[in-house]
Amino acid sequence: MNTSRHTYLDRQQRALAAAAVLKLDALLVSSLPNIRYLTGFTGDNALLLLEPFQNILFTDPRFLFQAQQESACRVRSARRPLLRDAAAWIQRRKLCRLGIEQHHLTYAQFRQLDDNLPDGFDLVPTERLVETLRTIKSPDEIALIRQSALLTCQALEQTVPLLRPGVTELDIAAELVYHMRKLGADGPAFDPIVAFGRNSSLPHARPGANQLKRKDIVLIDCGAFHRGYASDLTRVFFCGTPPSAIRRLHKAVVEAQQAALDAARPGVRAARVDQAARRVLRIHGLARAFLHATGHGLGLEIHELPRLGASERSRLEPGMAVTIEPGVYLQKSGGIRIEDTVVIRQNGCDVLTPASKELFII
Repeated sequence: MNTSRHTYLDRQQRALAAAAVLKLDALLVSSLPNIRYLTGFTGDNALLLLEPFQNILFTDPRFLFQAQQESACRVRSARRPLLRDAAAWIQRRKLCRLGIEQHHLTYAQFRQLDDNLPDGFDLVPTERLVETLRTIKSPDEIALIRQSALLTCQALEQTVPLLRPGVTELDIAAELVYHMRKLGADGPAFDPIVAFGRNSSLPHARPGANQLKRKDIVLIDCGAFHRGYASDLTRVFFCGTPPSAIRRLHKAVVEAQQAALDAARPGVRAARVDQAARRVLRIHGLARAFLHATGHGLGLEIHELPRLGASERSRLEPGMAVTIEPGVYLQKSGGIRIEDTVVIRQNGCDVLTPASKELFII
């Protein structure tokens, strides 16, 4: 599935329309995911200058041919630092108010740009202008996220048979990445979280040499990039026969996730989805064991807008792709998290990760 040139041009026009509301003469895009979204360029050194009548992609000679093949705008190859080349170009264009991405341009880069522009030139910080456009996925983007989600589920399914006493967290993490690539992924969307026993009580545990033992919880959080788009999935396993206390924890998390899924629909504030999950866990006496937000957007990045947290006031809209991932974390017994990638539809949400949510016994 190839994104058309028309799609990229439309995205550039929408970004320029948002910049015009801020009375900007142009917008300098420095975030590589934003540049990919607006142009199709997948290299790792670029700046994009959006103007009303022309758009310039600055890169270096290593990426010249790639940029010419991939991007939907004029390409300029710079043999000096990109910011200096862009500043020289901006001076010639006699622009006065330039929007910059305040969350992506470092202070050193800001100073370099400012030092190479004339006195009185106005650099205007923008607040996630392109990221806001990216929150609503096109049907083609949703199709790629769906393919990524299926690939992630398949990679997990192929890795599960390797879970046996003595295997290490690092072993399983490596196998997950191997199977993702064998199935056609670009690579992992993030370093997989594989946590055995008490390590599962750490929401972002790093895999190590910890060996799987009988009576261990196994928490696996993984996702793949497929043609640039991410998915995210978490499932829980138990080595041996799970005690009733673990079954109760798992049941509570499944119920909390279902409540959040039921709440995830157009027009609902993101905070309401978070509240729905927390309400269930509070009934089970586990509210304090839920240590993070209920979910986050994803797409060209594994973490995007919107965030599904307790204080988020943004409203969900059809086409948003988000995760729903409540969890409970108890230091003595471990953690349980159930996570799916979903897309908001007109009448609710569609789960893209079809893996079973039962407590798998290994």
